[in-house]
Amino acid sequence: MALLIVGIILFLGVHLVRVVAPDLRRSMIASLGEKGWRAGYSIASILTLILLIYGFGQARQVTGMLYNPPVWTAHIAITLMLIAMICLVASLLPAGHIATRTKHPMVLSVKIWALAHLLANGETSSVLLFAAFLAWGVIVRISLKRRERAGEITLRPFVSAKYDLYALVIGIVVWALIIWKLHEWLIGVSPLVT
Repeated sequence: MALLIVGIILFLGVHLVRVVAPDLRRSMIASLGEKGWRAGYSIASILTLILLIYGFGQARQVTGMLYNPPVWTAHIAITLMLIAMICLVASLLPAGHIATRTKHPMVLSVKIWALAHLLANGETSSVLLFAAFLAWGVIVRISLKRRERAGEITLRPFVSAKYDLYALVIGIVVWALIIWKLHEWLIGVSPLVT
């Protein structure tokens, strides 16, 4: 469990640098350059993600249940994951209505993903992991809203509604693949088994 906690702190810490230590980030960019910063940030993200995944795998073997969710919450989780996948895809495409209305579709996707998994998983290690990601999403969204008001960032402008259609189709396909087999292959648990 300690390794999972360290993994969560390091992974989410790397992804909160802009929020909690913006001056450190700026000084690192000034000394390393934009490309150097991105390379270091990417390497740190990958290494901490590996640690997080390994720590979660280890913790799942030894932690018990914090609560036993009702069977019907798994159905809600599967439905929420469809919305999360559509938002995730919308975040990667030029802006359509989904991206402009949600403002930050990737952050929203992570929050929906975390909430869905909290509803369906009562295992202590799972609750810790998904609650941490949900908290991260809330913190980042608040920070983005403040930065928007301060004029530090601007929202992506609307490009075309065709990207909403692409987000829907690709999101549904990715969601279906995850439900069908990918979740079981990657995580070891089928979301369809209750």
